Amino acid sequence: MAPLVGAVIAGIFGTTFGGNHIGRRTTHCLTILGVLVAFILSAMTLYSVVVDGARFNQTLYTWMQVGSLKMEVGFLVDGLTAMMMCVVTFVSLMVHLYTIGYMEEDEGYNRFFAYISLFTFSMLMLVMSNNMLQLFFGWEAVGLVSYLLIGFWFNKPTAIFANMKAFLVNRVGDFGFILGIGLIVAFAGTLNYTEAFAKAGELAKLNFPGTSWMLVTVICICLFIGAMGKSAQFPLHVWLPDSMEGPTPISALIHAATMVTAGIFMVARMSPLFELSDTALSFVMVIGAITALFMGFLGIIQNDIKRVVAYSTLSQLGYMTVALGASAYSVAVFHLMTHAFFKALLFLAAGSVIMGMHHNQDIRWMGGVRKYMPITWITSLLGSLALIGTPLFAGFYSKDSIIEAVHESHLWGSGFAYFAVLAGVFVTAFYSFRMYFLVFHGKERYDQNPEAHGDHAHAAGAHTEDAHAEPDPHHHADDHHAPRESPWVVTVPLILLAIPSVVIGFMTIQPMLYGGFFKDAIFINAEKHPAMEELAKEFQGPLQMALHALTSAPLWLAVAGVALAFYMYMINPALPAGIKARVQPLYKLLDNKYYMDWFNENVLARGARMLGMGLWKGGDETVIDGFFVNGSWKLIGKLAGVVRWFQSGYIYYYALVMILGVVLLMTYFVSGPMLIELLRK
Repeated sequence: MAPLVGAVIAGIFGTTFGGNHIGRRTTHCLTILGVLVAFILSAMTLYSVVVDGARFNQTLYTWMQVGSLKMEVGFLVDGLTAMMMCVVTFVSLMVHLYTIGYMEEDEGYNRFFAYISLFTFSMLMLVMSNNMLQLFFGWEAVGLVSYLLIGFWFNKPTAIFANMKAFLVNRVGDFGFILGIGLIVAFAGTLNYTEAFAKAGELAKLNFPGTSWMLVTVICICLFIGAMGKSAQFPLHVWLPDSMEGPTPISALIHAATMVTAGIFMVARMSPLFELSDTALSFVMVIGAITALFMGFLGIIQNDIKRVVAYSTLSQLGYMTVALGASAYSVAVFHLMTHAFFKALLFLAAGSVIMGMHHNQDIRWMGGVRKYMPITWITSLLGSLALIGTPLFAGFYSKDSIIEAVHESHLWGSGFAYFAVLAGVFVTAFYSFRMYFLVFHGKERYDQNPEAHGDHAHAAGAHTEDAHAEPDPHHHADDHHAPRESPWVVTVPLILLAIPSVVIGFMTIQPMLYGGFFKDAIFINAEKHPAMEELAKEFQGPLQMALHALTSAPLWLAVAGVALAFYMYMINPALPAGIKARVQPLYKLLDNKYYMDWFNENVLARGARMLGMGLWKGGDETVIDGFFVNGSWKLIGKLAGVVRWFQSGYIYYYALVMILGVVLLMTYFVSGPMLIELLRK
């Protein structure tokens, strides 16, 4: 509740809406205090869970009851929840501190702090829920606040387009998610996790009505479609790179430990259901493998420093999803945790570089930043080493465990998934150190920038953060100045995030993967899915694992990726341009992001528009309004016009009709029999 209180106070009393009664210092102090309290309580909870074995699963009150279905508010605290609480609050705390420096001159300073505190509260509600109703509330709340954050600079057209795109794509995923929840309610009769999981065996015996499909397979695939939207899995990944239009602090918050990992958390929480369907697990694994490999390829050609890190996030989310498909849920969540630290570090370091480079985001016009920004440089290097899976770093333990788990899996699609995650190691190392070398090493290229990279935030109160923005008259004179190190409110979070990026994997791999940390939270059918058992047999400690990596393929693939990046961008910088000229069709395919945006905008969006226009013009206006509504009154009017001639109201008219009627009747009854008799003769 502490982040919510801070968000409400900052949002009401620190903005124009509430009269701006509190200043910037009070706003950031209140919101940071709220998140700090939440982090301390989360750390205490984690300690109780780990040391004392404490667990909590209780409904606080019933919101409403429809028949036998109870809609409740309650909380579940176990190893999975406690770990997520600590990761979310710690990363959020670092982002709050960082924001003091990054958003220093922005007019929406107080509003931004209100948003990110509300985001933190929403994520905590999601991970702490003990029922699917509350889970869905947190799920939609983080989506809503992310919409506000991505479009924070609402005067910037690209930001408005990006937040609408994120909102709509997530609605597609959420449609599947709510269908999955609805099926659970329909056949299990409950929204509570514990009660639903207790009936999992019964659900496994049922078929989806009218088909031969297993009901639990349909449920799991529907739930995973929700995860595909929230955790940006192919083909619902298209919103995440565009979300870079928001300020850098929210890029770290959304892409590191919070919103995009909600789908991974949800599937891990639903492991008792997913374990009952090999088809659903294979589907999850293949989608994750496609995302891990093909989104990594896109990172190779990006020149915007934030977009390189964004595509890295997509690829790493694919790794987590592959682990879920291999029934290595604890490994997926372990990578979620390690990734949260080093990816938040990389995003915040990218923001520090952007600040130091006078808001230039194009890595082609950087170089030699290392000597001007030593803290940003060393922390970025540590984050990059963790990302590519360097032995002893946090990312190494989680990433290598994913690769081994997929190797031990025998589900359909595991062969392709193993190739994808292995090839992804090389791709990740290449694009990560391409960015690193171009930014921090080599020749300084600040004066070669053909475009001004102005940012309206520090001069006019509204960030642009676009590598190809219109020149800012307030900044053009400073564009070619040497970089400068960021203030302490920016560098301290970098240092604090760099520490777990190095050591957290070594410290926690034993209890999280091979101990009892997730014993009450994650369920695995070891007989059908033995990947974790096989990993446990081979594990001999974190140090031995690091030593063994010296002879393994992933390490040497990563070394090859770094070496190739060094050669192409430091030794022979003309080579990339030569390769690009020779593979123009491939480059064009990657530059257009596999034409997914084109397909969505020109086929799906236009098709939906044409369908809507057809239903409106043809269905609504022509059939409903034209035929049934207007047609019916016109028909009645014409009939009334005819009938009106027989109801004139004149007595002589009625008398004439009566006489004519009598004549006709007499003619019929008199002449009729005579005519019949003549015909017989």
